[in-house]
Amino acid sequence: MSDAPTTALTTPATAPVLNDTIRAQLAHRTIRAYADDRLDEDTVTTLLDVARHGATASYQQQVTIIRVLDPAVREQLHLASGQSYVGGDRGELFVFVVDLHRNAVLRERAGADPEPLERTNLFLQGVEDTIIAAQNVVVAAESLGLGTTYLGSILADPRRVIDALRLPERTFPLLGLLVGRPAQAPQYKPRLPREITTAVDVYPEPDEHLEALADYDATVREYYDLRDANTRVDSFSEQIARALGTGGASTSPVLEVLHAQRLCLR
Repeated sequence: MSDAPTTALTTPATAPVLNDTIRAQLAHRTIRAYADDRLDEDTVTTLLDVARHGATASYQQQVTIIRVLDPAVREQLHLASGQSYVGGDRGELFVFVVDLHRNAVLRERAGADPEPLERTNLFLQGVEDTIIAAQNVVVAAESLGLGTTYLGSILADPRRVIDALRLPERTFPLLGLLVGRPAQAPQYKPRLPREITTAVDVYPEPDEHLEALADYDATVREYYDLRDANTRVDSFSEQIARALGTGGASTSPVLEVLHAQRLCLR
């Protein structure tokens, strides 16, 4: 094990232009342990309002957010995700749902054909709305000193989530989100360098940045070497080669469930 972590693992990233919001974004960490006190209702209402005011594709507003308070419902989401920190009652649990059902009802009431809502195009627009809403909540929560963790893991068993939340046709539970007061202070997980993930005018081929990728892989190995209660010591490149596409959320029959929900039919 290394004697001391590099600065990149112990201090937030910085940027040429800073304000309080940007500082909060650059200091993002995934928090999986929360204090047992609940968020006050004003804070929850504020987070939900922030979500509603995110950008929306063609003003369709195809997202619904479900706050989970019933322990039995939360347990079903725990079972779907397979993640221990989803269980119990610590942290506020929200599920962000791609919702084309509401607009289908509005069209049917007006005598309009709901067929467009079965197109993959419309589903992807709903995905855009949903992710923007969720990220708005994350930025707002972390600006208040709260911790968050996304739960893409609920896609390991989307049918269980649909049943638990009683979701109608033309809806899909895209991701969950835990928000609460942090009960841990993990290291900052290193991100790919800017020159690998950004470019001007044309795509940045990975082979053009082999040295930067090698340096990044070394930093990721250090991160896992120093991480508490974790025996994995591998690089980013090694993780992609070994584990990409193997988790429950990557192997569940998502397309089958989407079709059963009357989504992405064409």
